[in-house]
Amino acid sequence: MRLVIQRVTEAAVHIGGVCAGSTGPGLMILAGIEEADTEEDVRWLAKKAADMRIFSDAEGKMNLSVKEMGGSALVVSQFTLHASTRKGNRPSFIRAARPEQAVPLYELFKRELASLLEGRVESGEFGADMQVSLVNDGPVTIFMDSRNRE
Repeated sequence: MRLVIQRVTEAAVHIGGVCAGSTGPGLMILAGIEEADTEEDVRWLAKKAADMRIFSDAEGKMNLSVKEMGGSALVVSQFTLHASTRKGNRPSFIRAARPEQAVPLYELFKRELASLLEGRVESGEFGADMQVSLVNDGPVTIFMDSRNRE
């Protein structure tokens, strides 16, 4: 599973012109699930995202997690995080999990994250055509892959 985590002052996802979810201040998380992912990968990344110390403390140092600062999160599914660009100019998404596998893991990620945060966890709609807007704070952007735990 891959995540792109952005520290945001605000973020929103719209589907068909209607706001499906929003957050701020907190995390904007793009989540990509691949065929090899398991519930263990999901739980590990949910905990890492909730505990990632990327928010400033009173001294301006990145010492606080979204959990510690009482922030919220917006989670959006993003199969394109598993794009292979090795050959040609058209990305291949062969490693991205099919919806039958990806949807339950995506829903589990949202539930796990919500169980770790005091703030709310909102989301887009899996497989929908979504428009995402955000104000990246810092900017701070972190890439995480459950295959790179060491």
